[in-house]
Amino acid sequence: MWFVRLLLMVTVAFGIAACGSSASKFRTYKGPEVTSIQVHKGARRMYLMHNEKVLKTYKVALGFAPEGHKEFEGDGKTPEGAYVIDRRNPRSNFHLSLGISYPNAQDRAKAEEMGKRPGGDIFIHGRSHYKGRNKGDWTEGCIAVKDREMEDIYAMVKTGTVIYILP
Repeated sequence: MWFVRLLLMVTVAFGIAACGSSASKFRTYKGPEVTSIQVHKGARRMYLMHNEKVLKTYKVALGFAPEGHKEFEGDGKTPEGAYVIDRRNPRSNFHLSLGISYPNAQDRAKAEEMGKRPGGDIFIHGRSHYKGRNKGDWTEGCIAVKDREMEDIYAMVKTGTVIYILP
């Protein structure tokens, strides 16, 4: 009987250890609050900021036509300006993603003047399921980082955080 109990305890212990060792894409963060995000398109860099202090820096990929501000759906450009992180997607096709509040009223008006739709669904996201070269600018207008980096960003950035996307 003692052997059965011992075997059962060992089995449970291994089961618990196996569950704890599985790599989760959801991380925790206990550092300073990310008060804003800055994306410098020309430098292909994204900075997570706490007031004036840079907390983290990441290399990024942008829309496949990165020069200039996004004007309409399908132009391949990443927007420029001040926006807000307005949603979180834990089931993104690109690992994890944080939504950017593009288009704003000004973006919609500009696209309408051109007789086009402004587009939308602009995110900061990982690279999972991307089948092309994982180098250079390849998104439809989003900001992409490595999956592991996106896990940290997802943990650090809250909904409502301001994002400045600069040329």
